[in-house]
Amino acid sequence: KTASGKIAIGATQRALSLFVMVLGFCRALWARFVLDQSMESLLRCHASAFESFGGVPRTILYDNMKSVVLERVGEHVHFHPRLLELAGHYHFFPRPCAPYRGNEKGKVERAIQYVRRSFFEARRFSSLEDLNRQLEEWIHDVAHARVVPGDPEQRLVRDALAEERSVLLPLPQHRFESDLVQPVRSGKRPYVRFDGNEYSIPHTLVKKPLTLVVSEREVRVLDGPNEVALHPRCYERHRVVEDREHVEALGK
Repeated sequence: KTASGKIAIGATQRALSLFVMVLGFCRALWARFVLDQSMESLLRCHASAFESFGGVPRTILYDNMKSVVLERVGEHVHFHPRLLELAGHYHFFPRPCAPYRGNEKGKVERAIQYVRRSFFEARRFSSLEDLNRQLEEWIHDVAHARVVPGDPEQRLVRDALAEERSVLLPLPQHRFESDLVQPVRSGKRPYVRFDGNEYSIPHTLVKKPLTLVVSEREVRVLDGPNEVALHPRCYERHRVVEDREHVEALGK
């Protein structure tokens, strides 16, 4: 589940979204603030949540967001193909909520409200990284130290998670590849555009078909199998990100 707001990144206002996953039995949660609601962020957050829980739920219930459900006709559901790839990699069963049945996603809706009221309201932070570091500490020290809601045995969430971990699916050997991969071509200038910014490439590759590979922290440009540019990812907008070697080669 995601919720959204705004955050300043330099001089740019970016959407601030919150991903939350909640385990149904123990009510353990994993949450992270991200700067978009892209499919790549969704996939990356799933992988991190599974690693945090120490296993994979056998069934995951989703609301009907477009990054999960592309189309629905009665009982027939057209899932996003990347979500199905993720489910195949981790061997879980994706199940969408029935339309207009808000009660089916009550656990995660309450978890989002819990994070907002107990963690986010009046919270001071210096950056996205600082905010997520504080969130991780809050989950460990507060959210997982509370009693499981409605539990007659009054177990703490962290203790119930230890019990539930034994029935979670094991993590696969390799993490799911969630980078964005797309074709790209520069214009007349030796730069390729991504997310409102320009990233330099060698001038010899102007107008050639290339491949852009984008992770949470890096922007890579490939010419066939060869990496021809590597930049830190910029989350501001209307910026030019340059490799000094690319710029110096223009004067030769």
